[in-house]
Amino acid sequence: MKIADWPDAERPREKLLHKGSESLSDAELLAIFLRTGVAGTNAVDLARQLLSRFGSLRSLLSASQQEFCSARGLGRAKYVQLQAVLEMARRYLQESLLREQAFCSAEDTRRYLIGRMRDEPNELFAMLLLDSQHRLITFKPMFHGTIDAASVYPRVLVKTALDLHAAAVILAHNHPSGVAEPSEADKQITHRICAAMALVDIRVLDHFVVGDGEAVSFAERGLL
Repeated sequence: MKIADWPDAERPREKLLHKGSESLSDAELLAIFLRTGVAGTNAVDLARQLLSRFGSLRSLLSASQQEFCSARGLGRAKYVQLQAVLEMARRYLQESLLREQAFCSAEDTRRYLIGRMRDEPNELFAMLLLDSQHRLITFKPMFHGTIDAASVYPRVLVKTALDLHAAAVILAHNHPSGVAEPSEADKQITHRICAAMALVDIRVLDHFVVGDGEAVSFAERGLL
């Protein structure tokens, strides 16, 4: 049956307008993005098939271009649209942190970093650079690959912070394994960075280790 033949209360678009986006299932949200189905399959049923194939909505959204475009009902145009939507969501989260009081809450920072870093396929070490009022200047990716004492250079971090006139920084890196527990190497490099930043009067407010849907704060753990 075509979606146009469904009762208004069951159509994804009408349901969103009347009940809000949070009332829709993953398949219904995906169906709105797809807009149309394929021959013999409406958009909602196609969305269910895609979710079954990829295993979850997140897996579909983070699929490579080749994986995404090889699926029935998808293609390069849909891939481009999806990447644009995801980038807008990331920028929305970042802009929300530009508000003056954003960094009064560790939860705001945690939420942004999870959305920004958890799907990175490799380890990424980054900094949030802040002004004297702890407002965000920028998010700056710094090092890629295995993060240990040999691959993170405090002097590079200090130079970047000085060049961008940061008064404070928040460190962050992800664990692609999904486990956000800080390692001994994480603790060692954090102490080295804090010492280097202190020499130029730049505060390290926190260091977050980002896993799959969670982020551990060094400050909350008393590790700074």
